[in-house]
Amino acid sequence: MNAVSELSPDKTGTDEQALREDLAAAFRIAVIFGWHESVGNHFSAAVSEDGSKFLMNPKWRHFSEVCASNLLLLDAHNEQGMDVPDAPDPSAWCIHGTVHRVNPAARVLFHCHPPNATALATLQDPSLKPIDLNTARFYGKVAVDLGFGGMADEAEEGRRIAETLGNKPILIMGNHGVSVAAANIPEAFEHLYFFERAAETLLKAYATGQPLAVMSDNLAANTAAEWEPYNGMGHAHFDYWKRRVEAEQPDFKR
Repeated sequence: MNAVSELSPDKTGTDEQALREDLAAAFRIAVIFGWHESVGNHFSAAVSEDGSKFLMNPKWRHFSEVCASNLLLLDAHNEQGMDVPDAPDPSAWCIHGTVHRVNPAARVLFHCHPPNATALATLQDPSLKPIDLNTARFYGKVAVDLGFGGMADEAEEGRRIAETLGNKPILIMGNHGVSVAAANIPEAFEHLYFFERAAETLLKAYATGQPLAVMSDNLAANTAAEWEPYNGMGHAHFDYWKRRVEAEQPDFKR
């Protein structure tokens, strides 16, 4: 597989109840890792083949209280979804609604403000430099949007975000946070997990004040390609955390 391309084919299907349970589990796992922020931020997953009908968390519901049953089923082509009880806030609709409407390959979209990825996004140059295995994992797979315009609640900003993301799995949103796209929930989780770790490593390296040992383009590309056979790790990793959540917080499935 080309290391620069990106959203791999969906292997999990779109059974809605299974998708609801996986997405609800992802919210609970995000709390364990400290990726949540107050009662904001959103994760979504497409249900329909064209990607336009998607599940997303209700407005201002803490990630630790998201359940399979309280996920909203929305239609990216129907803005009347904003009139339902617990409708998403305008920023969530702007980002997720637009991406699911224009990019069917992005079956799953996680948008959040985890500490290290967000800190990286505040730098004048927020690019993820390949300095170790985890940072090189994303070589050629990260889009950067430096057009920050505030809360991201305008249609024009949603279009720009979706177009900048394109077919990449990661979008660094300058002065804002990160969005992660994938073909399924386990892969989105694994992207977010490793991107947050990669951002932490790069920030710690910057903090030393010493020059970075940045890989050559060829070495970084080869290292990214070497990650491709390990795609199944994300499913095993997500399954582990889902089992943990099921044992400790079984209400996520209701």
